[in-house]
Amino acid sequence: MTVPTGHRAEMRRPSRLRRGFAAATLASAVALAPAVLASPALATESIPETPVAVEAEPTTLRIATSGFVDTFNPFTSVYLTPTQINRFVYYNLVLYSQEDGSVTGGLAESWESNDAGTEWTYTLVEGAKWSDGEPITAEDVKWTYDQMIADSEQSGMASANGSMTDNFASVEAVDERTVKIVLEEAQAAVPGQEVPIVPKHIWETYANPTEEAADSEVVGSGPYVLEGYQPNQRISLRKNPEFFGEQPGIDRIEYIYYTDAEAQVAALRAGEVDFVTGLTPEQYEALEGEEGITLNNGIGRKFYAISVNSGSADAQGNPYGTGHVALTDPKVRQALRQAIDADTLRQQIIGDYAVPGTELIPASYPQFQLPADDPAILPFDPESSKTLLDEAGWTDSDGDGIRDKDGEPLALRLTFDSESSYTSDAVQFLEPWLEEVGIDLVPEPTDSGTEDERATAGDYDLRMSQWSVGPDPDYQLGINTCASRPNAEGVGGTSQDGWCNPEFDALYQQQKTELDPEKRAQLVHDAQRIHYTDTAAIYLWYPNQLEAYRSDRFTNFQGMPAEGGQISGASGPWGFAAVQPVEGGDSGGGMSTGAWIGIGAAAVVLLGGGGFLAARRKKTADSRE
Repeated sequence: MTVPTGHRAEMRRPSRLRRGFAAATLASAVALAPAVLASPALATESIPETPVAVEAEPTTLRIATSGFVDTFNPFTSVYLTPTQINRFVYYNLVLYSQEDGSVTGGLAESWESNDAGTEWTYTLVEGAKWSDGEPITAEDVKWTYDQMIADSEQSGMASANGSMTDNFASVEAVDERTVKIVLEEAQAAVPGQEVPIVPKHIWETYANPTEEAADSEVVGSGPYVLEGYQPNQRISLRKNPEFFGEQPGIDRIEYIYYTDAEAQVAALRAGEVDFVTGLTPEQYEALEGEEGITLNNGIGRKFYAISVNSGSADAQGNPYGTGHVALTDPKVRQALRQAIDADTLRQQIIGDYAVPGTELIPASYPQFQLPADDPAILPFDPESSKTLLDEAGWTDSDGDGIRDKDGEPLALRLTFDSESSYTSDAVQFLEPWLEEVGIDLVPEPTDSGTEDERATAGDYDLRMSQWSVGPDPDYQLGINTCASRPNAEGVGGTSQDGWCNPEFDALYQQQKTELDPEKRAQLVHDAQRIHYTDTAAIYLWYPNQLEAYRSDRFTNFQGMPAEGGQISGASGPWGFAAVQPVEGGDSGGGMSTGAWIGIGAAAVVLLGGGGFLAARRKKTADSRE
């Protein structure tokens, strides 16, 4: 099987947009954002266009969402929304602390290792129960880990988090409350992170646990349990009365679906929802000073990047997909990087609500982030980009402005979620930048489900990507190894970009077992340096989490980190754990969603040069975890 040679010549098209257009649109949108709102829309045509507002009880927190759900199965889910909900439902053995991301207790109240660091013994919380009243025991922990250890191909139970157990030699249930984990060799990260523990007495009854949707009759250990899921309509959580920790201050959490972000903002204003996250800068600024609404500009933990299809293949190296042959050449990928003015793009699209991106570990973890002044970092330099393309043999043989080689034009497809405002705006800059160096960018907007399917099948050249990264870098590095790559059906591990480099793999293994923090950080930098130079992805920025909530109804939202952190989408269950209803608070006020729709339908934005454009702020793209 050979790597496909890309696209037919007729797919090449002239540049559709020019410089300056997005900047004018953004400036105008900021000016009129408070008044310009589009109608709410759910994610399927069979559902009514306007979500039916649930009359909330005082202890029901209603959260607007557009998050993609692959599954709620904790062994296979990789998307942010279900993974975040599972943090409420299933506790890990140990958690990341709210204060600073250091390791803290989860199901385990204490732990210790032997002098060699190869055996870890955990004591579970005394009296802890599952939500059905059954005791949480060491057998539950052992059963969970054993399923993952047995899945050496990471094709089932280990497909989401297999790298977290690939150094486990064995797990022993010493007694009801004591678990012993034996490692192949000592490792830097405390074992027990990032793997939700499930109830053995429930999951062992499933004929095929990897096929379970885990979205009804859920039994969990966390502060909330998943009560129900109606795809593209709502996700319902209820308080777990058996939770061993401090009981939450609210009885229920309802995630209500809107695909249009302006409808989410309108619903917040109208008091129909209580919390909105993933706001664009325009939406965030438009809510400043609104009565009963408090804003949070939290330190984010995600990156926003252009993923490059460098040659899709499974863990054994068998190629698949339709990626353009040019992208298998590192010189072409490097040329792409140097053709894009990432800093200008960030300033125009998100401004000071993000910091420049370098590599896969975001700036919120400074000890592991590849510094901006690292010698490997390349500047925006179109002339160097052209030189690299010349060296790779891609030249403009027919004088049409687009490079070609052996009759194949250098036309690259960019797939993205059409509801993502960031990407829609970014394309308007990317097209002329790439055209300047002789690359034809072919935007292919689609819906998030189709985008995910195409990414799995390797049916893309470039795609917009974002991942939320945890405090320890091991997981994110691990999903960039050769062994993490699934096949074209998605069977196998979880891979960030489908990229493979044995030198990177060797450094990943070294950092995993390096116990000296400074030496480990250097190895993490070294691994990212290879990843950067090989250009598996082009990192654009690390966005802040822009959020808003009804402070006239609820209080005591918690950020992670505690000082200036994000509330929703954090690496733990902390954001809503301590939320309390405001005494005497009501369900909010303001104009109804319908009234805001009327305003949005009539509003237009005046652009520089005298033109007009209907303003429509869409959602920011959903990310993976």
